[in-house]
Amino acid sequence: MDSLTTAYLKDVMGKMEVYGDRVQFGLASPGPRPYYQLTNSAEKKMAFDSNNHLLHPKEDEFTGANATPVFTLEQIKAAIAAGGFRSSTATRSSAGGRVVSRSGGTRGGAVAMKAKDLVDAARYEYFRSNRQALPDGIGEHTAEITELMLKGSSAEDAFGEVVKRYF
Repeated sequence: MDSLTTAYLKDVMGKMEVYGDRVQFGLASPGPRPYYQLTNSAEKKMAFDSNNHLLHPKEDEFTGANATPVFTLEQIKAAIAAGGFRSSTATRSSAGGRVVSRSGGTRGGAVAMKAKDLVDAARYEYFRSNRQALPDGIGEHTAEITELMLKGSSAEDAFGEVVKRYF
């Protein structure tokens, strides 16, 4: 995810503006650009391949460890403005500007780490954007919010669920 170009994210954003305001990327997609699935307000889903063409996804392509958390249109716009998604486990080397992973481990471990990094970024972005409206002490429930997001909730839904439970 941290290697997605802003041009690709802009293509995804264009599809989101037409077909659905939430997106989830497939982590098992071949090639450097992932497949993605859009969800609209009626919870209807439409998948696209890495060239932005309609896709008939496999049954498990956008579930569990095979997919990122759900991102909103606003989060994609923020990623575009920031120059793309950046993982906290990746750094740019001085030789050629390549991105070098520091997470190590197996591919499954790297995929899980990237998903958690994306959840952490989305959670923080939501918190930063909505800090004034959130109750004091919400930070004590970060682990629970992260867990809800890893299970597929959007940041807004995860924060809302925790606020409903505890505040």
